[in-house]
Amino acid sequence: IVWIAKEFRDEHRQALELLNQRTGEDTEFFGVVIELWKIGNSPPAPHFKMVVVPNEWKKTFTTGTERSRRYREFFQKLIDSLREQGFTNARKAQRFNFYHFSAGHAQRVQYGARLTGEKAKVEIYIDSKDRDWNKALFDKLVEHREDIESDLSESLEWERQDDRRYSRVAISHEGSIDDNPEKLEETRAWMIEKLLNFERVFGPMLDELAN
Repeated sequence: IVWIAKEFRDEHRQALELLNQRTGEDTEFFGVVIELWKIGNSPPAPHFKMVVVPNEWKKTFTTGTERSRRYREFFQKLIDSLREQGFTNARKAQRFNFYHFSAGHAQRVQYGARLTGEKAKVEIYIDSKDRDWNKALFDKLVEHREDIESDLSESLEWERQDDRRYSRVAISHEGSIDDNPEKLEETRAWMIEKLLNFERVFGPMLDELAN
């Protein structure tokens, strides 16, 4: 049984914890607070925060919290390095596996960095509220694909995502938040290099096409 609310008073938490102690193994109670989060300049998104969990879930919950801490630490160092190089004015990382940076087009286009499974990614993320606009901009970029990949000396992943509102262009590299500190530093350096190169190559083109 999951109780979702904007907030939980102490008596509500105590009631759910008591129920978890008194009921059988087939019934478990969760208390979940729903929040609205913004990551940098990204659109607001729902975030679900567990405030009451069954006893047997606590170890898993603690592990998840530690993972979130590692994500926040990784991206905080990334943001700080990029700010020193004039790439962003962002200040504070969140505890997610990605971060989006403004590309200066009313948040319709953003530069992104993410850690997904065993892959690190850097991307151009196109997501205005207008699906047709997103696809039209993506298609315009595809027309320049050969020049873009030549300037970057990279083969890119062109993800139109016809079944979704957004589109993106990305590049991948091996990397996981579970890597050792030395490997994480290598991944972070790779992200910085690719984000700066994306801004150099895509930036002038986006200034023309997105407007």
